[in-house]
Amino acid sequence: MFSFIHCADLHLDSPLRGLSKKEDAPVDEIRLATRRALENLVDLALKEGVDFVLIAGDVYDGDWQDYSTGLFFNSCMARLRERGIPVYLIRGNHDAASNITRRLVLPDNVTEFPVDRPATVTIEDLRVAIHGQGYKEREVWMNLAAGYPDPVPGYFNIGLLHTSLEGAEGHERYAPVRAEELVQKGYDYWALGHIHKRQVVRENPHIVFPGNIQGRHVRETGEKGCTLVKVDGSAVSVEHRPLDVLRWQVCSVDLTDAETIGDFAGRVEEALSALAAENPGYPLAVRVELFGRTPLHRTIQQDRDRFFHEIVNAGQMMNADIWIEKVKFHTEPPEERGRAASGKDALSAFRRNIDGEPDEGLIREFLRDVKAVQAKLGAYIRREDATRVETEEDLEPLLQDAREYIFALLTKGGRP
Repeated sequence: MFSFIHCADLHLDSPLRGLSKKEDAPVDEIRLATRRALENLVDLALKEGVDFVLIAGDVYDGDWQDYSTGLFFNSCMARLRERGIPVYLIRGNHDAASNITRRLVLPDNVTEFPVDRPATVTIEDLRVAIHGQGYKEREVWMNLAAGYPDPVPGYFNIGLLHTSLEGAEGHERYAPVRAEELVQKGYDYWALGHIHKRQVVRENPHIVFPGNIQGRHVRETGEKGCTLVKVDGSAVSVEHRPLDVLRWQVCSVDLTDAETIGDFAGRVEEALSALAAENPGYPLAVRVELFGRTPLHRTIQQDRDRFFHEIVNAGQMMNADIWIEKVKFHTEPPEERGRAASGKDALSAFRRNIDGEPDEGLIREFLRDVKAVQAKLGAYIRREDATRVETEEDLEPLLQDAREYIFALLTKGGRP
């Protein structure tokens, strides 16, 4: 019997992406969160006495700002070396060989797979064979797994791969491969990286994305960590273990029929309390989304700043460590339903027919409304934030804001 930890997407020292501009942001906690999560990973490995650790790419978030990032990683690996725990890693798209210009010699318990060809490393006393290949360049569009060696007979064979698999929303289709192709390879376990949400794609053999070890922004919500794998003969068990030190959450607050500020505050506090109870002991960075048809709609829209701070106040009144990252205002007036039933604009018609059969003419009319605001969006998306877009993940919040901007324009009378 043996055990190992499978982790991926550490993204050490990932940038804050604009949060440092918010005066109340827990900047230090967020900046150091990826480091604390890696320390938790090392603590877990030592506590469980695992036989080895696998890192399926993206140890780093990109080129180091200075050598402290590499020094920190090496110091963590040295703690594992003291207990005789080897580490096997590959480079991903964020820490591809072409991305990292600075170098430090790795501790001798760390084996990095080559980036120009697949290779196999064996652990003889455990009868384990690990196959892998890292990224030479940031963008890898070919199926790397197709070139992986055949399984070593009589060994427990592991494939270490940074891949989008068959593609996932919000992720570039790097090193694409179908799950069926991985199965056909004949390995016993596929240790994948790149997708930041934990997924057990299939069992027998196990194909697993452990997710990233620490959420870095509001699109990486919930518990984050690694996978602890135990192998006993032909039996393989996998168990998620949390490593994160701060959690991002989205809190939806239904304000339907809320009539007073007291109603508003009560519902916000109830929703935040439920979120805190689900994550005991964890600081939370929360995006609040308000929705529902409420008599307060007009008051909220006219004084968003006040209601934002009412939400902040509700969080502070609780015995919990909660920071409000942003508030999204999606409420509607109670009379909206009546107007929608009789409205002449495309959006009203679209709402009336949303549950019916598709109406091609209606769709075309609605799309004309959308196209009409594209010119207005031009200046909006050319703001300073757009100059920092490097990946699809960076672009998503801009696209979301743009969608909300279109919706807001269309709901102000139908056509902008």
